[in-house]
Amino acid sequence: MNPHQFSESEIAGVYRAINQRRDMRHFLPTPIPPEQLMRFIKAAHHAPSVGYMQPWRFVRITDPALRRDLHSHVNDERLLTAQALGERSDSFMQLKVEGMLACAELLAVGLTDGREKHVFGRRTMPEMDLASASCAIQNFWLAARAEGIGVGWVSMFDPEVVREKLKMPFGSRPIALLCVGEVEQFYPAPMLELEKWDSRRPLSEVLFENNWGESAPADTPETAKEIKP
Repeated sequence: MNPHQFSESEIAGVYRAINQRRDMRHFLPTPIPPEQLMRFIKAAHHAPSVGYMQPWRFVRITDPALRRDLHSHVNDERLLTAQALGERSDSFMQLKVEGMLACAELLAVGLTDGREKHVFGRRTMPEMDLASASCAIQNFWLAARAEGIGVGWVSMFDPEVVREKLKMPFGSRPIALLCVGEVEQFYPAPMLELEKWDSRRPLSEVLFENNWGESAPADTPETAKEIKP
């Protein structure tokens, strides 16, 4: 037995949070205790980051007028997205793509300014700041799911418009609006899968060996279905 591994129940809990995490769009207005929200933010702040740059910043939206303003902008972008989708626009418009007005908490996640100073791990891949902040959001998401709280990632916005609305400094960049709150139930599968928008790829389509496109050995377990701990 690996002396560093968690107990069987703890391992099961980690995999359960991963498998049952959902991008939520339907929320209850029940308030979230401040200490609970802070636990999720602390979990995010413990994410790995390239060069230990910790590029993430969180803005809690508590002004109702600002929340409505952001929602209006997202809705404008929703219409533009529908136009860009062409023949799939009607199907897209039938989807619920955000829960910004119903959720208990709305957070903006952004990349800090001055990121060009961080060269460690980013000389050839400057986008690793975004990768690091995405890890922070995933930590937040999994911690929330473990405590029965839903999270929805809204990305349909113009970063420059949102940056100005939130008075973020020049050089910073918003990457997500997170809807956070209690839900009546978690979707049994990803919503876009339930709505037949797309489906999860089998592992054989995303796992290669040595060369891109070279299939993994035949004895590699096929896990198109969710892995159960």
